Amino acid sequence: MTLRLEIEGAVAVLTIDRPQKRNAMSFEMWSAIPDLLGKVEADESVRAVVIRGTDHFSAGADISEFTTLRNDPEGARRYGAAVHAGERAIAELGKPTIAAITGVCVGGGCEIALACDIRVAADDARFGITPAKLGIVYNATSTKRLVDAVGPSWARQILFTADLVDASTALRIGLVNELHPTDAVVPRATAMAETMASRAPISLRGARTIITRITEGQSDLDEDETILALYEASVTSDDYAEGVRAFLEKRPPRF
Repeated sequence: MTLRLEIEGAVAVLTIDRPQKRNAMSFEMWSAIPDLLGKVEADESVRAVVIRGTDHFSAGADISEFTTLRNDPEGARRYGAAVHAGERAIAELGKPTIAAITGVCVGGGCEIALACDIRVAADDARFGITPAKLGIVYNATSTKRLVDAVGPSWARQILFTADLVDASTALRIGLVNELHPTDAVVPRATAMAETMASRAPISLRGARTIITRITEGQSDLDEDETILALYEASVTSDDYAEGVRAFLEKRPPRF
């Protein structure tokens, strides 16, 4: 296995650890993500997740497998399903996720990063989504995440050219949230995760749900039964009672 899951207090860290391949994702690695994140979902002590690489974040899918595992239509469909399931497991995790990006973040690596809620990157990182070099049509769900992040015009440029984008451009177009020196990326992502872990879980769940509904184009948010249930749950929750009590007592809340 070349993925490592470690729990550090309230923060889980998933490390892509295959440096000899610039952390390229194998079929086995893609297939392992749902089970690993299922453990994170089930662990109530974990409040936030950081996904990182070693020297590089990830060079994407391991192309050397394409002549074996993806050498016919059925194999290509099976491989694509594993990638999509891994990406979906990250995107649908019920806890905040932060990608800590160093080095290259290309193809499937960018897919992983875009599935995270927030992306913190090194100021010399490079980004790209390169299916146009391989004759592959990029997954629709992942394409939507790219469009949501950078808008349709930049999504077209990134996908049509398959060129790499430097870190300053990635920040300017909204592909990443923050840039830092390489050695500060993981500490910054971890600190941000720890901050999120200290906030009211019910508030984070509500914000995630509402943001997702907005990006999906839903217009009748005030009529959405799930959102109305979140409102109701929040005002009757222990989180709400503790938040108000802590504010009045002038102390940090203990959620």
